[in-house]
Amino acid sequence: TISIDTGGTFTDVVVADENKNFTIGKALTSHDRVFLGVHKALASVAKKLDTSVANLLRKTQLVIYGTTHATNAIVTQRTAKTAFLTTAGFPDILVMREGGKFDPHDFSREFPRPYISRRNTFEIDERVTSTGLVYKSLERSQVNDVIHKLREGSFEACAICLIWSTVNNVHEKQLGEWLGDALPDLAITLSHQLNPILREYRRASSTAIDASVKPAMQKHLLDLQDDFRKKGFEGQLLVSSSNGGCMDVEAASKRPIHTVRSGPAMAPVAGKACAELERCKGPIVVVDTGGTTFDVSLIVDGDISITTETWIGERFTGHMLGLPAVDARSVGSGGGSIAWIDDGGLLRIGPQSAGARPGPACYGTGGDLPTVTDAAVVLGYIDPNYFLAGEMKLDRGAALKAVGGLANQLKVSVSEAAFSILTVSNESMINAIKDMTVREGVDPTEAVIVAGGGAAGLGIITIAKELGCKTVIIPRSASVLSASGMQYSDIQYEHATMLPMRSSKFSHARVNQALDTLDLELTDFSDRLSSKGFSSASISYRVDAKYAAQVWDIPIKLPFQRFQSSESVDELVELFHANHQRVFNITDRSSSVEFTNWIGTVTVEIPKTETRIRKTDVKSENFQRPAYFDPNETLNTQVLRGENFSVGTNIRGPAIIEEPTTTIVLPPKASLTLSESANYVVQFSSS
Repeated sequence: TISIDTGGTFTDVVVADENKNFTIGKALTSHDRVFLGVHKALASVAKKLDTSVANLLRKTQLVIYGTTHATNAIVTQRTAKTAFLTTAGFPDILVMREGGKFDPHDFSREFPRPYISRRNTFEIDERVTSTGLVYKSLERSQVNDVIHKLREGSFEACAICLIWSTVNNVHEKQLGEWLGDALPDLAITLSHQLNPILREYRRASSTAIDASVKPAMQKHLLDLQDDFRKKGFEGQLLVSSSNGGCMDVEAASKRPIHTVRSGPAMAPVAGKACAELERCKGPIVVVDTGGTTFDVSLIVDGDISITTETWIGERFTGHMLGLPAVDARSVGSGGGSIAWIDDGGLLRIGPQSAGARPGPACYGTGGDLPTVTDAAVVLGYIDPNYFLAGEMKLDRGAALKAVGGLANQLKVSVSEAAFSILTVSNESMINAIKDMTVREGVDPTEAVIVAGGGAAGLGIITIAKELGCKTVIIPRSASVLSASGMQYSDIQYEHATMLPMRSSKFSHARVNQALDTLDLELTDFSDRLSSKGFSSASISYRVDAKYAAQVWDIPIKLPFQRFQSSESVDELVELFHANHQRVFNITDRSSSVEFTNWIGTVTVEIPKTETRIRKTDVKSENFQRPAYFDPNETLNTQVLRGENFSVGTNIRGPAIIEEPTTTIVLPPKASLTLSESANYVVQFSSS
């Protein structure tokens, strides 16, 4: 199995062989033609395995691909020209939106623009009531007028979201058929097929996003398939999904919105596997520090935290995904994040990133602004001659020059400026972890941190100590955490149905009928995959629930397949109270509970093995070099290569551990041990 994660800076590859070993490859991401970066990373792996890329692909049965293609298209506003069709009288669904303000006293922010402008919004004179009755019929003549405008306007995609189509979809289906017949090249998304839930903005937003990225993603996946086939690959190609699973190419092409932010969704999958191998108890915080962002996700009671409030872009001012996705919160503080001085003379890190091009100054690829990576080189944490195991040489002089320019502005020494860059970056990460844990009712001091990403080892141990965490797990495959997460993932497909139901007036028959309808959709999906050789499937359910007077809901897993009696309802209500207590530290047992959206998930298991890093017979000498653990003083620090570690090896800080694709900085008063599962386990001493 080969898993691939194309990030903003690096493309990561993990190859798992039949002997339970996996081999890691990294290369700079090629944004113009993604497969070029993929091929370079595969070539790196093939070289280690003493084979060719073509031979490697011929022997591969499964490739799991994670991409930022859809996310990048949205962020850079390079999506297809998309029309938004909605019921007459409701053209402002995307304009009025859903959101909030970071600062209620800040009136200087402009109101965010809608994802699809009013100019490209078309009102359809039809109406279905909340009970599903057709109040005003759909007229073909006015639809023909809209078709003419779409043709004349050279629209590439169309999002259709009619009022109450979640109750009766007859008009939405008919509209989709008429447009499809008249404009066969138009990419169309129907809201009742994609996201049939309450909350109009979320349904409309997800429909608009899906339609807008559909043309580009369909072409991207088709080109990728062709590129793999030309190189000899004859197996199955899967695509990672934002819900922590993956999909076949057919499903990803039909619903490309699920590929948006799918990369960060894979890190907690790997983190969960690592924590289980180390037999960790309690909440798990998974962090992934890449070249551009620092992503935080949470695992509580063995379940990865899921949210329906994922934003593309800045929270409140961006655009809401509107679909269940892994709750991975990001801050612009990665290895390539740029350090700068604001108007008040304060040091800031990110969110701007140097990316792969021009890259940090030390890359020697045109960048001249100071970044977190440059600071790490200046402080002696990263060896310029051992970056990517020596495959990529770094320019320490360029890093000193870039950080030196910042030091002059701050009127401090170069080492103080570099130390300050990492300190400010770490503070941003600490706040992100606190935001993720405290909001979910989790005490960060009780959590275990699993850290991944190429830049994770630079500051995560210091961060954990500041938070009061007792244990940090850094996998030897940390630099490719998201890609390795794909090795542990399964194929997942979700579908929802809207059926508001109060616990005080609960109808077992109606809810069971809704679950039966979900079953049909999920079974069709699993049957299609069964014909491709994926046979082990299971179905589970959850429901969005809230107190009757509440606005927002929380997801509750159904502990059974169908409701048999009032005891089943009582059990579900008790689960809701318990979850509400954990998240908000309060319950209201005098209130009835309202259930809104019922979601079914089919999980098709992918055969997998317990993987481990491929062993090497190559050994190297341990040595020492000066490194800063204080802004003004260097320590002669022991430097150890990961290849020299054996199970049980214990090291006390200060030390630097160098893996081919990541570096771990072990500060004083911390100790590190290599576990039987090939994970570095860090703990802190009080003395």
